[in-house]
Amino acid sequence: MAIEFLMEVFRNNRHKDAIVWEDQTYKYDWLLRRVEHWKNFIASEGVTPGTVVILEADFSPNSVALFLALVDRSCILVPLTSSVQAKKSEFIEVAQGEVTFQIAADDNVAIRRFTRIANHDIYRDLREQRQSGFVLFSSGSTGKSKAAVHDFSRLLPKFQMPRRSLRTVTFLLYDHIGGINTMLYSLSNAGCMITLQNRDPDYVLRIVEDYKVELLPTSPTFINLILLSEAYHHHDLSSLKIVTYGTEPMPESTLKRFHELFPEMDLRQTYGLSELGILRSKSMSSDSLWVKIGGEGFETRVVDDILQIKAHSAMLGYLNAPSPFSEDEWFVTGDVVEVNGDYLRFLGRDSEVINVGGEKVYPAEVESVIQGMDNVAEVVVYSEQNPIMGQVVSARVRISKQEDRKSFALRLKRFCRERLQAYKIPVRIKLVDSKQHGDRFKKIRRS
Repeated sequence: MAIEFLMEVFRNNRHKDAIVWEDQTYKYDWLLRRVEHWKNFIASEGVTPGTVVILEADFSPNSVALFLALVDRSCILVPLTSSVQAKKSEFIEVAQGEVTFQIAADDNVAIRRFTRIANHDIYRDLREQRQSGFVLFSSGSTGKSKAAVHDFSRLLPKFQMPRRSLRTVTFLLYDHIGGINTMLYSLSNAGCMITLQNRDPDYVLRIVEDYKVELLPTSPTFINLILLSEAYHHHDLSSLKIVTYGTEPMPESTLKRFHELFPEMDLRQTYGLSELGILRSKSMSSDSLWVKIGGEGFETRVVDDILQIKAHSAMLGYLNAPSPFSEDEWFVTGDVVEVNGDYLRFLGRDSEVINVGGEKVYPAEVESVIQGMDNVAEVVVYSEQNPIMGQVVSARVRISKQEDRKSFALRLKRFCRERLQAYKIPVRIKLVDSKQHGDRFKKIRRS
């Protein structure tokens, strides 16, 4: 049984806290019994091994137990959260969903069936091998969302090595590789998952205080929102030992400020992709963007400044796109990096590099500078076409308080001129009222 080692952890830690949900605590003994309940239920409903199951949920006691029961049944899971509501029908169609389990806000579960038959070649291979699978959709922040299919048995081995048992906030979403990684890490080490009803900075930090959270896995965008809100003034965060961040480049100015506020906190950069899983990582220091990634089951190499990875946990392929693997089975990440011995520094996505008259501009570098200005809440730097230079640097900025657009643009350019080369300074500056990140707290990069 694929999840037997997890069941053994549950049995050995029956009286420990497993999940906190809506101010109620559920023990591992409850979770063990609930997994058995769902195993019996899905069998009685005739959900056969290899069925493609759409799991509409967020983290909750039932969503965790049902996830594990479906893995045990060798089903192919497609987790979807409310963050993809606008694309839900498209995602279900792409994934060829056959059955839907919908877990409501009160944690009750509804089941319905589709008439379609999932017949993709990748699914056929999983069924022949009697393996559970799961499908993750990329955020699509710069284009079309891709559906990556994984063999669950390839993902589990790294969680069988015992590590620290921590009280962890489930900040990263249920349908995100980081969220699944958080869940499996916590469960495999008999940790406690503290779920969230929303992701407002003040609320999240209150949860950290109330439940003595030790680990917060999050994103650079959310860390910036914490700084912006100043919610940290109102809560005791002494229990919080580790903050991990990934999913997008971290502005150096944001990391520096957060580290200055919390010098005792261990800040760790993580790296992972929907196509590969989460790699083990080690930051050079809490205030450094240099990170070492890899570990057992992963190999890395850098070709023409682009990171490539070979991973045991790599996806089997996309449902709706060609294979991205090289002939020798390396995944070309598209992430541009600098190399310093065993350490890497991420500069940005190759597809996001702005070419100004032959000079390369990485949006994260410019964003880091602008983020250091007064009255800047969020900034996204992107390219616009130009008949003379090919491309020019543009910036969308959400400000904290009202300011004359023309005055702000002049102030921004003056600020950048003192810190950046001329070709990196934004030519076009647009003030916006809307947030510049999606529900996954990752910057929206579309022009």
